[in-house]
Amino acid sequence: MGDTFFWDDTGDIIRVLARQFGILNANCCDTCCGEEVSLVQSHIIIEIDRRTNPSMQEVARSLGMDITTFSRQIKTLESRRLVTRCQDPGDKRINLLKLTPEGVQVKQQINNRMKEYLELLFSELTEFERDTVVRSVRLLSRAMEKTGICCLR
Repeated sequence: MGDTFFWDDTGDIIRVLARQFGILNANCCDTCCGEEVSLVQSHIIIEIDRRTNPSMQEVARSLGMDITTFSRQIKTLESRRLVTRCQDPGDKRINLLKLTPEGVQVKQQINNRMKEYLELLFSELTEFERDTVVRSVRLLSRAMEKTGICCLR
């Protein structure tokens, strides 16, 4: 598709589609840039990238993960040199997260795969249908953020 009808200015929509509607699945990101990345890890990488030096608690909360499980995932991502963590200079109890250059590369690969999939999916729709879907997903995203409920488990 020649246009980027929603890609450049609606990263949150892609994030909502990916997480709440399951666009990233267990097979999507098996190997990115030579790295095996699980579904959970791909969501963590995307969420870290969305924020500027987020704390571990901030990212875990936004993904609806308990901090113990999240911490284990971060240790794995650190051992693969995809994520670094450092203490917050203002509060030594807080660990801040950042993607390494390798992590940024994996994040870009994940984004490319999501973009390819969405472009293929949206290529089956007319321009009017695409616009309608994008507007609807934006509305749904805002409603989800206002309610604070991302899913029913």
